[in-house]
Amino acid sequence: MAALRRTFHVRSLVAGTRRTFAGSLAGSCLADRCLWDQLHARPRLGSVPTFDWFFGYEEVQGLLLPLLQEARAASPLRVLDVGCGTSSLCTGLYTKSPHPVDVLGVDFSPVAVAHMNNLLEGGQSQTPLSPGHPASYLRFIQADAQNLGPVASSGSFQLLLDKGTWDAVARGGLPGAYQLLSECLRVLSPQGTLIQFSDEDPDVRLPCLEQGSQGWTVTVQELGPFRGITYFAYLVQGRH
Repeated sequence: MAALRRTFHVRSLVAGTRRTFAGSLAGSCLADRCLWDQLHARPRLGSVPTFDWFFGYEEVQGLLLPLLQEARAASPLRVLDVGCGTSSLCTGLYTKSPHPVDVLGVDFSPVAVAHMNNLLEGGQSQTPLSPGHPASYLRFIQADAQNLGPVASSGSFQLLLDKGTWDAVARGGLPGAYQLLSECLRVLSPQGTLIQFSDEDPDVRLPCLEQGSQGWTVTVQELGPFRGITYFAYLVQGRH
């Protein structure tokens, strides 16, 4: 079953999104920045300013908000979304969290980062985004998630989000995915939480995370199904 899921992973990645992208992803290396620049540069359908792989903020706020509540000792709580693309995770946290959050979205695509900064600032006659809490912040920076040194110091974030980024990087080889995980754990506080959102089966993902996260606690929660697909939240947590 695990092999079957891995074979059809790109198909399921696309299944919950606009299928116009399916042809572009077939046979492509999802770790290639040029591919993502091209995809993010495409005109958007309708008036939706964000684009989500798998699912958006609304589907996982029930998981995220309790984590923010538990970690209120850090105010505002620092959140890093690696490989944010043009997802609604960062903007959803910023505009809807009742708890103060300092959110940083990083992506190696300058096209994606420019789009999200434009959305934040209210460009192209849009209304600027307003925080759900007056002490909340949101920024987007171009950076490589496998080398976060220029934008993040060790232990500086309480919550890290990875929605499909491991999946994309792993398409270029597992060494890159392990480097991504290593960087995420480096910048995560010792009591923090890393969440990887994916449709990859636990019998494939869990051994990888346990191997690369020794000294951390690794658990999994099932999500959905959303649009007929079951997803998973893989939580890598420090000792509380």
